[in-house]
This record gives sequence, structure tokens and C-alpha cells, in this order.
Amino acid sequence: MTRSVALERDATPLERVIALALPERSKRAPGVALGVLADACVVGLLALSMWLIVRAGEQPPILHLTFAIVGVRALAIGRAAFRYAERLASHRAALTQLSDLRVHAYERLVPRIPGAIEDRRRGEVLGAFVDDVDQLQDLPLRVRQPIVTSSIVIGLSLIAIAIVSPLAALILALALAGAGVLAVRWSSRIAAESDRELGAARATLLDALLERFRAAEALAAFGALDRQRERISAAEAELSRVQLRRARAAGLSAAVLGAASGIASIAILLLLAPATGQGLSAPLFAAAVVVPAAVFEVFALVPTAFVARRTALASAERVAELIETPLPAEIPVDDAGDRPAVPEADPRVPLLEVRDLSAAHPGSAGPAFSEVSFALHPGETLVVSGESGAGKSTLAAALVRFLDYSGSYAIRGREARDLAQAEVRAAVGLCEQTPHLFDADLRQNLKFAKPDASDDELLAVLDRVRLGDWARARGGLDAEVGERGALVSGGQAQRIALARAILAEFPVVILDEPTAGVDREVADALLAELLGALPDDRAAILITHTALPEGVRARRIVL
Repeated sequence: MTRSVALERDATPLERVIALALPERSKRAPGVALGVLADACVVGLLALSMWLIVRAGEQPPILHLTFAIVGVRALAIGRAAFRYAERLASHRAALTQLSDLRVHAYERLVPRIPGAIEDRRRGEVLGAFVDDVDQLQDLPLRVRQPIVTSSIVIGLSLIAIAIVSPLAALILALALAGAGVLAVRWSSRIAAESDRELGAARATLLDALLERFRAAEALAAFGALDRQRERISAAEAELSRVQLRRARAAGLSAAVLGAASGIASIAILLLLAPATGQGLSAPLFAAAVVVPAAVFEVFALVPTAFVARRTALASAERVAELIETPLPAEIPVDDAGDRPAVPEADPRVPLLEVRDLSAAHPGSAGPAFSEVSFALHPGETLVVSGESGAGKSTLAAALVRFLDYSGSYAIRGREARDLAQAEVRAAVGLCEQTPHLFDADLRQNLKFAKPDASDDELLAVLDRVRLGDWARARGGLDAEVGERGALVSGGQAQRIALARAILAEFPVVILDEPTAGVDREVADALLAELLGALPDDRAAILITHTALPEGVRARRIVL
């Protein structure tokens, strides 16, 4: 299967992931060539060393040994030098390809976040996105290359031994075949059983750790920290058990190969000894006896490669299931064609115009809301209210094109589905109910919206959202906000999110429940300040289930 074929549309999801994990042949070739040279040096060094020892015992003139002495030195240096160069070449190719695969996985995962993977555990998603993607580097490094290099070197070794003694080559070939079949089948059977458990055990441990970090305060408040520690310990013990079982299988496989190597050497010693001096010199006989040890050292990578292949394919299946399966029909996808840009502002045309809009979550039986219509002009505020579950947040997701829609939704007169999703999200910004704040300083959290913004610009927007004095009292833009905004209040997090929306210059800003969990008096003041901070040429869509404070003028629709 070539890379181009695997990436065709009719390729299976698993084939696409495998093709993306493998570097191109031109990039793999240097590592394979250097690996063959390194392994050939291993076999040649042991054979030539034994030949030299026995030949030197015959006390020939020193000149008869010079080529062997130089050869031993060259092979010893070559083994280390070629192995080092092989590691550089093969890892450079594999890790470069792995970075491309990570980018591809991220790009494929992003559109699935709003509704396509909610039925998966967080630990399962994190395990597939991080651990399983990383595991795919084993395909070129520990599967393809060892099998190719070992096959070439073993074939050349058998040919070389056959020139010395066809019987020795036959004995070695039979030992390799028997031990290889036994070791591969044994290791593969144990690996097949443990592979099914490995992904589940890893996901369970990640789930327990994520819950421990995410809900630490709640666990401490209800005295559940000890139970959570026990859950983490149990998950860790289960993962260790699975990994230990795999390691035990690898050890048993190595023992089988070691035993087979010794049996082959003893068989060659016993069967070829009578022929010594009768067409077979003692130095060549000695070399033929010890060569199986070096050949089996090279061959030991093959059973390991088959086990690594099974593990990597299991990881590839989980990655393919996460990122390569078709998206639900409710999630929009940009096609490959050119799409028009959002038109320039025209005072005669509404910023947004919605008619008979409906949208549904992936897998739902029907739309979350239907037949919504409104028009929004610069400087206007539209309030969207309704009971919990009425579809308010779903409407916000549809307006920023996280979800597809039916009906008509135009941005400055251009239908949104005809625009690239990036163009829609550059025109309509969403401030979520719980905005995400990075564990960095205030400056970096704001520059996330506008990387080239100056400090003066950042301070000006903080003043606009009534956070300027607060920021200066805490050390200015260098003030830390903590992990997930732990060092700021909910109202301050909403103001920071609005500051980012202002910096990003969204013509339309959607505020999704900005005062949720805030006392009514504080909520009224916060809401008035948030809406008042928006520039006059912007429009706002406010999603809330509470009444507006006095003095705030807005149109309202109820879902």
C-alpha cells in the first residue's frame, strides 16, 4: 500500500492513519540502509573475531593476519558509527512525520468537539489523542525498519554461511524458522490479550486523574479525596499488571531465541566437527559455530516488531475511530473549493439576518430549536431567553457554525453556509458561559485574541471592561490568572473574555449566560457594564434566563 493510495478517499480510516504515520520511502531509506550496515557489522564482527582468534593460534606470519585485525577494528567502529547514524536518520524521519500526524489529528479533532465525541470519556479521548498518536511512531521505528533490516542481514548471513558449509546454513535456517514461529506466536497471543486491556486501563487511569484535578475542591469538601486516591491507585495497579504481562511475554520470547541460538551453535559444532581439516579449515569452522549467536541477536528484533505492530495497529484503530470516522450530518465541514469572504459593512444590510432557523445536536431525534427569525444591526442588542433545554446555547453554536442549520442565516447579506467557517467565526464571536483562561499571565490571555496588540492597547481594553484598576493593583499585565482562571472571580473571567472579544474586533458578540452563578444585584451591574463596554458599531446577542437590568434597551426573542 503506497502513501498516495492510502490517502485516497476510498481508503479506510485505518489505512489513512497508518499512511500518515509512515514517512515517505525516500525519507525511510537512509535509516534502513544504515541499519543494514550496522547489523551486518554485528554479524561480521563476531565471525571475523572468532576466525582471527583461531587463525592466530596457528601462529602464521603476522602479515597473514593484518587484514583480519584491520577488519575487526573497522567492524567494531562501524557497528557503533552506523548504529548512531541510523538512529539519527530513522528518528528524524519518524518524529518529523509524527509532528505532521499530531497536526492532522488536532485539525480533525477540532470540528468534533461541539457534538461528535460527547459520548466518549475524557480519558479515552485524551489517551487516543496523546498516547495512541505517540504510539504510532513505532510503525516506522520498531515495526517496518527492524523487519526489513533483519531480513536483509539474515539472508546475507545465510548465504555467507552456505558458502562455507551448506549444512551449517541449513541448521541455522531451521533454528531461525522454528524459534521465530514459536516466539512470534507466543508473544502475539499474549499481546493480543493484553492489547484489549491496555487502552481501557490507560483510559481509566486518565479519567481518575482528570477527575482528581478537575474536581479537587468538591472532592475535598465532601471528604472523597481518599476514595479518589484509592480509585487512582487501583487504576494504576491494573495498568501496571497489563504492562508487566507484556514485559513477561517479551522476556519469554527472548529466552526462546536465546535457547534456539545455543541449540543451533551446538548442532553446528557436533555435525561439522568431523569435517574439520577435510575441506573445512579450523578458523572457518569456529566462525560458523559462533555466527548463530550474532544472527539471533539481529533476529531478536523480529518477534518484538510483530508485538509492536499489533500494539501500534490497536492504537491506530483507536485514533482512526476518534478522528477519521465520518462527521455527523449536524456538524458542518468546509469543502475544498474557494469560498467568498464576508462582505463589507453596508448600513442598509443587517449584520445578521435569520429566517426560520433550526438546528439539532448530533444523534438527537429532532431539532433543539426551530423557526427562529430575527435581524440584527450594528449597535443593537438581542436577548435570547427560554427555559433550560430550550436550545439557547444550541442557537449560539449554530451562529458560529459549530452546528449546521436549516433555514436561512445571512451575514451582511451572504448566506453563512456559503462562507468558510473561519470567516463566520471572524464575524461572530462567542463568549461562553465558562470562558477558558490559560494558566499564564493576563497579557498572554489577552494576546490570545490579538497577538500583535501592544501593552497600551491591552490596558485600554481592560479599562473599557472595568478591569484596569484591578489589573494595576495586581501588578499589571504580568498578573497571573491561575489554572483555568482559579485566581479570578466568575465576573472577572467574563470581563476578560469580553476584552478578548473586543480585541478580536468581532462585529457580533454572543454572550452565553455571562451572569450565571452571580448574585442578582451583582449580575445586573455586571451585565450593564459588559453590554456598555462594547463599541457602538458592534452588536450583541445576550443569552440569559434572567430579566435585564434597568436602563438596558434590547429586543427579545423567547425559545
